[in-house]
Amino acid sequence: MKALALLSGGLDSIVATKLVLDLGIEVVAVNFILPFATEKEDYAGEVAKRFGIPLVRVEAGEEYLDIIRNPRYGYGSGMNPCIDCRIYMLREAKRIAEEVGADFIFTGDVLGERPMSQHRKALALEEKEAGLEKMVLRPLSAKLLPETIPECEGWVDRSKLFAIKGKNRKPQIALAKEFGLQDDYPSPSGGCLLTYKEFASKVHDLFEHKEKVSMRDARLLKIGRHFRFAASKIIVGRNEAENKLLLELKSPDDYVFEVPGYGSPITILEGANSKEAIELAAKLTARYSDADAGAERKEVLVEVKYKDKEQKKSTGYVNGSFTCG
Repeated sequence: MKALALLSGGLDSIVATKLVLDLGIEVVAVNFILPFATEKEDYAGEVAKRFGIPLVRVEAGEEYLDIIRNPRYGYGSGMNPCIDCRIYMLREAKRIAEEVGADFIFTGDVLGERPMSQHRKALALEEKEAGLEKMVLRPLSAKLLPETIPECEGWVDRSKLFAIKGKNRKPQIALAKEFGLQDDYPSPSGGCLLTYKEFASKVHDLFEHKEKVSMRDARLLKIGRHFRFAASKIIVGRNEAENKLLLELKSPDDYVFEVPGYGSPITILEGANSKEAIELAAKLTARYSDADAGAERKEVLVEVKYKDKEQKKSTGYVNGSFTCG
């Protein structure tokens, strides 16, 4: 038997994968790279290497952004379309399972752990919409759920599966310790940025002002301080790493602002380039630069670049008026 694991690299998916491997089943893992995930470490890659199993990467594209904009089954606490997201992953998993010759799919889902996507009706709905009814095994909660085809057919011994439920992760932590994996998983914090209200408001603003959203737009949402001015968008870098990313992601039509001679953010201005928007972007650049540190210094020189070739100097005021020359 061969099974396809949805391996996020989190505690639940790691323990579920070890359980299935210990049943003597060959495992191939799939890891989804989603634009609004918080994890930066490649836990899935490390786990696959430790377990000695193949890992398939699937990077969500603009079709995934369309799901976030118009989820069929609505949002959770922020702009997180959890059910639609799970359906998307299961559909992709079904495609990959057929490609690698996997007999069934399994996940680290725990009944009742996530209020929107991991209750009984949601789990059944996700399977049905993905065309995988009774083909998705959830080893950690299997004894609390209807039998799946892998169990009915004897591919998996149901008696060796578990009946874990709820948000308390002590049972999974105990299993990880039993398997010698206590140091190989991230803390439960993090997850999806779309569940955070501040970030969700950025996504809502983007969808409200832009008909066609790109993966570049999605990446920019995770960088810097964001300010909306009418049809313009101003993004101010918070550190050197963000400055570098902003320069990499800027489009040819963006204005770029910086305070020369000081520690300065990189600021980009997208959209309408009205005089008022340029003035505000320059003021914000001056405000967050080291030039603003001196209380006696009211006038700050801001450099503006447009289309890389054209340059002009603007005089921004931390407090007061602004002139552009």
